[in-house]
Amino acid sequence: MPLTPDLDAPVPAAVRPGSPELLRSVFRRHAAGVAVITAQGAYPVGFTATSLTSAAAEPPLVSFGVGTGSTSWPVIAEAAHIGVHILGEHQREVAATFARSGTDRFAPPTSWSEGPEGVPVLDGVLAWMVCRIVARVPAGDHRLVLAEAVAGDPKGAGRPLLYHQGTFNTLREN
Repeated sequence: MPLTPDLDAPVPAAVRPGSPELLRSVFRRHAAGVAVITAQGAYPVGFTATSLTSAAAEPPLVSFGVGTGSTSWPVIAEAAHIGVHILGEHQREVAATFARSGTDRFAPPTSWSEGPEGVPVLDGVLAWMVCRIVARVPAGDHRLVLAEAVAGDPKGAGRPLLYHQGTFNTLREN
């Protein structure tokens, strides 16, 4: 017998209508890995992302969201390639630096070098990839970027940095 909702059932008091605040409140409860996305234009840009996801294995695709009002967006909008960096628990300050507006995110103490396709590659990360952008999909005040991995290194040491309840966190030992 199919399950159908009871339309006469009372709605729980905590139910709120859909809104940007509701979305942010719900996703504060969702633990996410922390990545930094970089690109090279006339100058290097980058930002901290918790929206990174594996989109497909064949071909090897990732996706992430970027706000169209961000200072990184104009470069990413034109870039052919981007860098994807998975941060370790030892990189809270790197995550904070790339989340902060109005600063030179690539100035010391940030340690980086030019990688494949001229993309900025951060030092000391758990893993990184350079990816070719294959699509930029409008999504409200953001764009969802779909990119194919073309090079990378998965062999950094350490444990992942996580984002939960508005702060950077680490995995607990079992």
